[in-house]
Amino acid sequence: MQLDADTCYRALRSRDRRFEGRFYVGVVTTGVYCRPGCPAPAARRENVRFYACAAAAEADGFRACFRCRPDAAPGTPAWFGTSATVSRALRLISEGALDGDDAEALASRLGVGTRHLRRLFAQHLGASPAAVAQTRRLHFARKLLEETELPIAQVAMAAGFGSVRRFNAAMRATFDRAPRELRGSDAAKSGELELRLPYRKPFDWEGLLAFLGPRAIAGVEEVQGGVYRRGDIEVTNDDGFLRLRLLAPAKNLFDVVERVRRLCDLRADPQIIGEHLSRDPLLAKRIKKHPGVRVPGAWDPFEMAVRAVLGQQISVQRATILAGELAAKFGLSPEALVDANITGMPAARAETLRGLARAAMGGKLVLDGSRSLEDTVENLKTIPGVGDWTAQYIAMRAASEPDAFPAGEHGLRQAYPGDLAARAESWRPWRAYAAMLLWREP
Repeated sequence: MQLDADTCYRALRSRDRRFEGRFYVGVVTTGVYCRPGCPAPAARRENVRFYACAAAAEADGFRACFRCRPDAAPGTPAWFGTSATVSRALRLISEGALDGDDAEALASRLGVGTRHLRRLFAQHLGASPAAVAQTRRLHFARKLLEETELPIAQVAMAAGFGSVRRFNAAMRATFDRAPRELRGSDAAKSGELELRLPYRKPFDWEGLLAFLGPRAIAGVEEVQGGVYRRGDIEVTNDDGFLRLRLLAPAKNLFDVVERVRRLCDLRADPQIIGEHLSRDPLLAKRIKKHPGVRVPGAWDPFEMAVRAVLGQQISVQRATILAGELAAKFGLSPEALVDANITGMPAARAETLRGLARAAMGGKLVLDGSRSLEDTVENLKTIPGVGDWTAQYIAMRAASEPDAFPAGEHGLRQAYPGDLAARAESWRPWRAYAAMLLWREP
């Protein structure tokens, strides 16, 4: 990512919090890196360096500022940057792609060479994939230390470190403090574990729940009283972050956190998206009425694909009932559905569900965000019974594709009876957010 130093310095001097997470500031005289909105006095222009991500600042030897906590800023511009490959790689890394594999395996999933992937990361982020993954692990560990009472050994394991010794050394190298010195005074004192997940304001939490609620699968999840629940997980909204409560220990804590981030679309930048879509009068009033719209993701991509197929040509309410019945009788995993004798729906639709399961078990159904939107949609359409708008909807939610757009869906065609696909061209690359706005009341 190319950062204009003069523009970044003006943003730094203004302390405008809207720039937080879009770039980072390394201060040569102190050896720390900060958010643009840091309350500390702004350093002189010749004493600062600008970085596209926290990992790049740390690779240059800077430590995270303890006043402004730049490592806790929501997202980076790389998620919306000029390289789709880098954006997809970042998503995979955030979901643990480099915790057990190497950069070669990551590059293979993305369909590029390892050297090319490293070159793209150097160009757009100024840091290697391994450095980004290391920063992710360390900052997650710091969050656990500050916000929970988990033993240090458990924090090390949850953050992906194979040994406490390696963990201690890495924490000292990055934060210049031992893990025990990073313990927060406001850590949870009960048996429950609570974490704060930051996001960019505004955030249309009510709209997100209004979408998820009618689609919540009975016995699997529920939305009630401003709370999203799934098993032992509860998510509520606060000022600038979501509160994630775990009522019982989680086997893979980071996986839980990433699923919540994906489900609630916490990496979105509503200012950038809103400014772009507001250029169209059809969307401008909706954006003003519903600022901070998010695209609901999927806790489980395969489950989301099943739910999309069930919703073909029937009401949301009926599809939700069918999903609950399917979950209660078989479960919603590929293994449970591949040979299931599914009744209560057209035989062709039941076969489509089994086709989805076969594709998932055979490795042909790829919804991890590593493929392009076009490849994801075309791959889905090879499954008999999955048409274009269903494939686009699955890509939109299960694969978190920001430009997916199910133009043939009945509700969208009602919202704009003209040539919707043609009009939506000007909404790229945020057509999924436009769809969410069109599904809302004008």
